[in-house]
Formats: sequence, structure tokens, C-alpha cells
Amino acid sequence: MRFYKKSDIVMIAAILLISLASWALYGYYTKDKPAKAEIYYYSELVETLCLDGAEERIFSIPQNPNVVFKMDKEGSIAFIASDCPDKICVKTGKIHRPGEYAACLPNGIILKIVPSGERGDDDADIIIGN
Repeated sequence: MRFYKKSDIVMIAAILLISLASWALYGYYTKDKPAKAEIYYYSELVETLCLDGAEERIFSIPQNPNVVFKMDKEGSIAFIASDCPDKICVKTGKIHRPGEYAACLPNGIILKIVPSGERGDDDADIIIGN
């Protein structure tokens, strides 16, 4: 007794092919775009940082000094310390492409990477996965 048909395999292969092509095209079009980081505290924008790689710095926001960020010279940013119990935000690692985000939900902080300059309606809000 078979649990699948040939058409099932063709359909799965088509879905995988379309997904991989979409992922590759998005990566190609966003790899060289300048980006900035936006830090939100309970849905309120509190800081915007240019990720041009000009300086390396460690900082926190005044609303919650227990959450610490690190901005690298290569143009990425990450949570490096937090007083939340599970530390998922710290385990997220460095983010640098428009559409990526990291969140510390117990502290109400969201770190989002967005394109520099004007944003269009077709720009990504978030990216899920790598």
C-alpha cells in the first residue's frame, strides 16, 4: 500500500523549487542595500541606528538599561545581555539584513532591521528563518 502518488512528489518538488528561488532572489536583491536598525520599546520607536559600519559600540536604551546591545563594525547588531529568564534574544545572534528582527518579549523590546531611506510598500516587514 502506497501513501503517496507521483503527483504528490511533483507537487512537493515544485513547492520546494519555488521556495528556493524566492529565497535566492530576495537574498540577491537585499545583500547590498544599506540598512538601519530600529529599536522599539512596547511598540514605541525609541532609537534608530545607521548600520554603515562606522563604529563599534555597546549600549542600552534608557527605558530598560538591563538589556544591552552591541553594534559591530561590519554593520550588524545583536542583543548581548538581558535580564529575561530564557535569554532567547541573546541566542538570536547578529542581524544585519533588512527584514530580520530579534525580540526580547519579557522586556517588551523589538530590534528590527529596515532599509535606509524611504521604505516602500513592497519592502519586507520581517524575515522568518535564515
